[in-house]
Amino acid sequence: MKRLLASVALIAAAFAAPAQAFDITNMSDEERTAFRAEVRAYLLDNPEVILEAYQIFESRQAEIQAKAEQQMVQAYAKQIFEDPNSWVGGNPDGDIVLVEFMDYRCGYCKKAFDEVNQLLEADGNIRFIVKEFPILGEQSLMASRFAIATRMVAGDEAYHKVHDALMTFKGNIAEKSLVRMADKLDLDGDAILAKMSAPEIDKILSDNHNLAQVLQISGTPTFVLDNTLLKGYVPLANMQELVAAARAD
Repeated sequence: MKRLLASVALIAAAFAAPAQAFDITNMSDEERTAFRAEVRAYLLDNPEVILEAYQIFESRQAEIQAKAEQQMVQAYAKQIFEDPNSWVGGNPDGDIVLVEFMDYRCGYCKKAFDEVNQLLEADGNIRFIVKEFPILGEQSLMASRFAIATRMVAGDEAYHKVHDALMTFKGNIAEKSLVRMADKLDLDGDAILAKMSAPEIDKILSDNHNLAQVLQISGTPTFVLDNTLLKGYVPLANMQELVAAARAD
């Protein structure tokens, strides 16, 4: 209802704007009543105008929101794009940067996983950054702690293997399943498990959550492409179009 009233207000303003000969605030009661009747009659005869005005209103609001998000990304660019605690994949020297806030238990993150990999492989010039952002319960948190601990214990290549394994994992996340995963990947599961409670990991996760909060990110996956926030799953074809547009800017 509020949005509808805003649309009607826009229409009324459109009627009033060209009329430079009178000041609507100085109308008499009779003039104001007549004006309102004319506006009402016009809207009843042309209801499509309300939809048109509402669409314009929505478009302008979206532009305002996008600009605010771009300014926020620019303000926190160092934390987003230059965080040494976030794993970097794709082409580290790529001309476009794609950041993903993700959760290993998120169905849409898993759906996007293959398509993001296809994008990186086909393009070959995208720097990809992963932000561990566990928001879906204890298993999500355990999975992220395991991935970060792997990177601390065994390095970036091991993290990449664990990240991919967790993204395709379909069972429950527990110590036993994580140890089996580590063994399968020829990693020291005991050393990784021992590292999972390190305060450094607490800080990394806290920093990621704080960054997500200031960027108004509440769900996964959320991508940052150039200066643009992309909230939710984005199909491969659309992502390719967005990358091309970012390069063109």
